[in-house]
Amino acid sequence: MLIRSLKSLLPIALLMFGMSTFSLAQQANFEAAERFTGEKMGKLVGNTSVYPRWIEDTDRFWYTYENNNGKNWYYVDAAQPSQRLLFDQEDMASQLSLIFERPFNSKDLDLNDFEYDTDKERFTFHVDSIEFTYNLNGNDLIKGDSLKEEKDENWATYSPDSTWIAFAKDHNLYVMRADDEDSTEIQLTDDGELWFSYQDEDDDTTSNKRLEANVNWFEDSEKFWVKRQDKRKVKDLWVIDSSGDRPTLETYKYPMPGEEDIFIDEIKVFDPEAETSVTLDTDKWEDQSLGGAYFNGGGIFETDTSDFLYILRRDRTWSKIDVLKANTGSGEVEVLFSEESKPYFNTRYAQLAIINEGEEFIWWSERTGWGQLYRYDSEGNLKNEITSGYYTVGDIAKIDTTAQTIYFSAYGREAGQNPYFENLYSVRFDGSRFRHLTPEEANHNISPSEDGNYFVDNYSKVDQPTTTVVRNAVGEVTLQLQQVDIKAAAEIGWQAPEEITVKAADGATDLYGVMWKPFDFDSDKSYPIIAYVYPGPQTEPFPTSFSVTGSTGRNQSLSQLGFVVVAFGQRGGSPIRSKYYHNFGYGDMRDYPLADNKYGIEQLASRHSFIDQNKVGIFGHSGGGFMSTAALLTYPDFYDVAVSSAGNHDNNIYNIWWGEVHSGVKENRKTVTEMNEDSVEVEKEEITFHAPVETNAALAENLKGHLLLVHGDMDNNVHPANTLRLADALIKAGKRFDMMVLPGRRHGFGPYNPYFQRMMWYYFAEHLLGDYRTNVDFNLPEDE
Repeated sequence: MLIRSLKSLLPIALLMFGMSTFSLAQQANFEAAERFTGEKMGKLVGNTSVYPRWIEDTDRFWYTYENNNGKNWYYVDAAQPSQRLLFDQEDMASQLSLIFERPFNSKDLDLNDFEYDTDKERFTFHVDSIEFTYNLNGNDLIKGDSLKEEKDENWATYSPDSTWIAFAKDHNLYVMRADDEDSTEIQLTDDGELWFSYQDEDDDTTSNKRLEANVNWFEDSEKFWVKRQDKRKVKDLWVIDSSGDRPTLETYKYPMPGEEDIFIDEIKVFDPEAETSVTLDTDKWEDQSLGGAYFNGGGIFETDTSDFLYILRRDRTWSKIDVLKANTGSGEVEVLFSEESKPYFNTRYAQLAIINEGEEFIWWSERTGWGQLYRYDSEGNLKNEITSGYYTVGDIAKIDTTAQTIYFSAYGREAGQNPYFENLYSVRFDGSRFRHLTPEEANHNISPSEDGNYFVDNYSKVDQPTTTVVRNAVGEVTLQLQQVDIKAAAEIGWQAPEEITVKAADGATDLYGVMWKPFDFDSDKSYPIIAYVYPGPQTEPFPTSFSVTGSTGRNQSLSQLGFVVVAFGQRGGSPIRSKYYHNFGYGDMRDYPLADNKYGIEQLASRHSFIDQNKVGIFGHSGGGFMSTAALLTYPDFYDVAVSSAGNHDNNIYNIWWGEVHSGVKENRKTVTEMNEDSVEVEKEEITFHAPVETNAALAENLKGHLLLVHGDMDNNVHPANTLRLADALIKAGKRFDMMVLPGRRHGFGPYNPYFQRMMWYYFAEHLLGDYRTNVDFNLPEDE
């Protein structure tokens, strides 16, 4: 009887267990996620900053600004100071309606190629195929002629004085006079070829067709220079375009870490009048680079005259930099000064300012452990330290040579401020008269006028909407331009995210970030936590300015499903703190950010009872795709779900610059014996490089949680093989995972981003909330 009774109770028990399991699941709020996407919030809030178009040789500019009043055009005179509408929306719509005999939407006028014509001193634009000019002072709209079909002159690079045109053909370099009715071509080179070309597109196989040349004119128009790269021995890489009638192969050159054959740089200077050229004598190190990858400003600098060219030369280990002065007439090159910075030189902020045609130089260096500015004389001798302290100088905004004053951004100088906030400062060349020009505690985005007399400052925080002002040279606010209005967003329930701070795994280093919560947040509930990650080392994943779009938009919509979403940095992630902080991850690209992320989440869960540390998700793109997978595989009992998109899971097949600069490359030297031309054995020193990087595939055996891998099949930045190699390792390890290939998509996914974003919503909803509903529509946004 007892056995029979137990059997009869078994179906009821199973039913109750099933009901209990179902009750543990939480339905994701897809409706709220859709309501607060970045796309929809962007339309509701409008622009969150002003982008000024400064008018040449003046202290005036114009800009467009969209908000709930529609799209308006503004004209600003910073010197007066004053701001006015360029025109009345309704009046412009009315005038256009009369001309075209059809209605125009005054809130969204479609004025194409709107710009200021300095020659005509008028604003110009076109509607449909009709040209218009607009006289600001007279408020006159003048209808012009129909636009002529423009000739395809993308091949032409004009000299600054518009007397010469440079172009390429069949990989060689040509010039012609702009006023030559017969279009007489002057051929300047005959040594150009495929993959060692003077063309901008060095892979082009078209012959006898004018194409854009890779030329850079000096301001005096007397000469121009070309940086040519020899890629002939560099190995090919391929992606396949499957979208056409027949799948096609796309081939490109792609050097990888440690490979023997990489791009070899050469710089030539041309005199079109004399039809002569000179190759600069820059050879020094094996596999050296002239300017190029990651150098601020490109690493090659001109002045107003064409007598000299200034070049930053680095070795392949990225630790040695020479500042070169090249004579463009003789080709001779002298080293002004050199610097060695181990483990590598931070080229992101490496900048050279040339003062008065080479009388002095301003140079950025991390020699003290923090990026600062230094002053050198014309011979390359150090004159004085311009800035000093335990903070990092960023970009130079303007240099006033008459006042001997530098205007520059910097991070971390102001006590008590978020060290990621950008501030504007000025200082004299001799280090005196140091001024802080942006006193508001916020992140300041600066746009200087051409002469540096005025600055447009967009300042904000993640929870403080943007204020846009004009400042004068001493930092005084002379005019307020715009203030972001979030009233409409707040009325539908939008709330700003929160700034957060946690400690790194060393227990001492402060890490900064942002937290997003559901807008119907209940502190008595428990929410899974999801980390949005990017390891750097050139930037970290959290915003510092006000925004409702971009990564902020993605994170705010994801949180509405029923998650707490966080993004914070990690040691090794950013160059705007100390050199020690930035270089923390050197030689350990896979593992360096992981402990800090895990420890940061643990701290947040300890502080906040509403965070459920037993349900942890992580996601990221590119380097963030690499990091999110590495975290899931390194701490399989901590992270439960990862969505990893376009991840460089195997940096051994990522590009040479990323892998070698941040993971390290070792130079190996050995003596070899070979036969010379006279059949005599001679000894020769052979230099090779070695740069192995740890991979995610090596951790495949550790997978316990849920992993979604996503990649575009035409990604020619992070090749799809990065994800396929990881997938192969997971298959061989017998692991279950999910994978999605986006057809025809490059690294950023382009128009497939809305689809991918919703796939991520469903993946986290399923595996962190237990919401396995299959009847929820994707609600993709319609194309506009």
